[in-house]
Amino acid sequence: MTTDPRQQAIIDEFGFFENWMDRYQYLIDLGKQLPALDESEKSEDNRLHGCQSQVWVITEGDADRLRFRANSDAAIVSGLIALLLRVFSDRSAAEITALDPYFVREIGLHQHLSPTRSNGLHAMLHHIKQQATEALVANGK
Repeated sequence: MTTDPRQQAIIDEFGFFENWMDRYQYLIDLGKQLPALDESEKSEDNRLHGCQSQVWVITEGDADRLRFRANSDAAIVSGLIALLLRVFSDRSAAEITALDPYFVREIGLHQHLSPTRSNGLHAMLHHIKQQATEALVANGK
């Protein structure tokens, strides 16, 4: 497996923390750094279903370069969003669809998230990949 620099940076950052309480705090801090969405963007059309908390995702761009903006009303979920945006935003749709988010396994997220947060993480990953697939179809690729 080739190493993705964005994911490796996340793995390295989480390696600095000795326990999961510190890692959760780091997730919360990352979420606080997300740019706010305009209230008009927090519409039902942009709301991601499958998450227990409210999550809104905005997709911009085309198959050559997709950019995601997102936010949540929950602190840890916002941190998860921040990680996903770092990994997937500003890539081509082809890169996004082919990308394995191995950082989730490497930092132990799958073991330390509640079932509802884990389902929400998978819903966000699915949505990002789906948006990339739709961009490829729209572009005829």
